[in-house]
Amino acid sequence: MDALMIMLKNVIVFVLLAVPGFLLVKTKVLGQAESGGLSKLLTWVGLPFMVFSSTLNITFTKELATSSVILALIGVVFTLATVGITALLTRGEEGKSRGVMRFAMSMANNGFLGIPLAKAVFGDSPETAYLIVLNIITNLMLFTVGIYLISCDKKTIAPKKIVLNPVLIAFVLGIIVNLTGFADLLPEVKTYAGHFSGIVTALSMTVLGMKLAGIRFSTLFTKWKMYYAAAMRLVLFPVVGTGLLIALSTFLPVSSAMIMGFFVAFAMPTAGLATTFADSYDGDTENAVVYTLGSTILSVATIPLLYGLLNMILA
Repeated sequence: MDALMIMLKNVIVFVLLAVPGFLLVKTKVLGQAESGGLSKLLTWVGLPFMVFSSTLNITFTKELATSSVILALIGVVFTLATVGITALLTRGEEGKSRGVMRFAMSMANNGFLGIPLAKAVFGDSPETAYLIVLNIITNLMLFTVGIYLISCDKKTIAPKKIVLNPVLIAFVLGIIVNLTGFADLLPEVKTYAGHFSGIVTALSMTVLGMKLAGIRFSTLFTKWKMYYAAAMRLVLFPVVGTGLLIALSTFLPVSSAMIMGFFVAFAMPTAGLATTFADSYDGDTENAVVYTLGSTILSVATIPLLYGLLNMILA
C-alpha cells in the first residue's frame, strides 16, 4: 500500500504540473502554437541533459553493464513486437489515422515522464539506471519507426537519425565523463547539466497543459479510439511485457530492479512527441493530441495500480 501511495502521489503531482500551461493558453498569455518551440527545447536540450546528468550519478559495475545489455536487447525485441502487433490491432483504420493510433499504442513517454517519475520514486538507483537504458531504445525507435508511423513514409527512416539522436549522444557522453572521473575533477559539469535537467518535468507537463487548452474535453473523452489505444498502451502491453520478463527471470539473470525499470519504461502514456511529429510530418495532429492527453490523464489511475500490484508480486 505504501508503494502504491508513493507512486500515486507522484503521478498526481506530475499531472497537476500541466495546470499553468493550461491557464496560460486559456487566458491568452501564451498561444497554443508556442508549445511547438517548447517541445523542441525539451527534445534537444532538456531531455539530453537529464539523461547526461542522470548517467553521471550511476555507479557502473560489471553486473550493471551486463544487466543493461540484456535489458536493452529485451527492450528492442519487445518494442518491435508491439509495433508489429499494433498492425493487427488497427486493421479497421487507414492511412495516417492508423499510423498515429499505432504510435499511440507502441511508443511510451518514458523520457519526459518516466525518467523524472523514476528519479522521484527510486532516486539514482539501479531502477532509474535501467530506465535510462530503455529510454535510449525508445528514443531510437521514436526517431525512426515512430516518425515512419506518423508520416507513413519509409524515407523518413534514416540511419543518421539513429547516430545523431540527442539522447543517445548524451548517454554516451555521460558514460565517458563518468568513467573518466572528469565530473569529479570539475564538479561544475554536474551543476551545469543539472540546471538544464531540472526544466524537463515542469516544462514537459506545461506543454501538455497548453495542448489540453486547445481541445474540448468532450472530444477528449468521447472518442472510443482513445480508450482503445490507451488500454493497449497503459494496460495490455506493460502487463504482458512485465509478465514475460518475470517469466524470463527463471532462467536469465533478471533482477527485481530490472523488472521494475522495465515496468516504469513501458507503463507510461503515449510519448509526447506524437504531436510534435504530427506537426512536422503532416500527420493526424488532432488524434495525436487526443491519444497523448487522454492516455496521460488515464495513467493517473493505471500506473499506481499496476505499480502496487507489481510490488506485491515481487515482494
